[in-house]
Amino acid sequence: MTRTAEFWNSTYDNNIAPWVIGEPQPAVVALERDGWISGRVLEPGCGAGEHTILLTKLGYDVLGIDLSSSAIEFARGNAAAQGVPSTRFEVRDAIAFGDAGLAPFDTILDSALFHVFGTEPDARAAYVRSLHALCKPGGLVVVLALSDAGPGFGPQISDAVIRESFTDGWELEELQTAEYRGLVTEGALEQNPDIGVAVGEKIDLPAWRARIRRV
Repeated sequence: MTRTAEFWNSTYDNNIAPWVIGEPQPAVVALERDGWISGRVLEPGCGAGEHTILLTKLGYDVLGIDLSSSAIEFARGNAAAQGVPSTRFEVRDAIAFGDAGLAPFDTILDSALFHVFGTEPDARAAYVRSLHALCKPGGLVVVLALSDAGPGFGPQISDAVIRESFTDGWELEELQTAEYRGLVTEGALEQNPDIGVAVGEKIDLPAWRARIRRV
């Protein structure tokens, strides 16, 4: 179910976001190392800003956006604490940002946003249209999404959802299993009491890693 900005704000305001782990996702670090990211970069759903900050440190021209103003406030504070206050963040709606007047990007990095739309085909299609509008022809969309292979918590999708979403105007170059690192919160433990990890600890969850070319 697609959530409102107020819902996302509350997760940051109350410090209950299981995706805020105090570090970039290891899978994202690896894909950058492996050459999946180049040129101008957009990170929709940037959250705490760890990847936008990392890529800024590495010299990329990168913009992080999020629907949640609390997330952006958190990300800016995070960037300042890491010594890169010039990291760029904006409050924007990822579903509607395709007509926002931004110049096209070479790479769009989606870490744990796409799966939020997994059970809502209309919202997912609108999001993919926005990605197409903002990705240069020949550019890449890179997706890290929680897998329904479980066990896990939060939104989870099958590989079929990724395959059926990126068809016309896209070429799915690679789709592999991966891991997504999360923080076990009380809410996450309530959702999956058999996860076997205590509150406050990190856990690597089944995920998908996809590389999609905009044609």
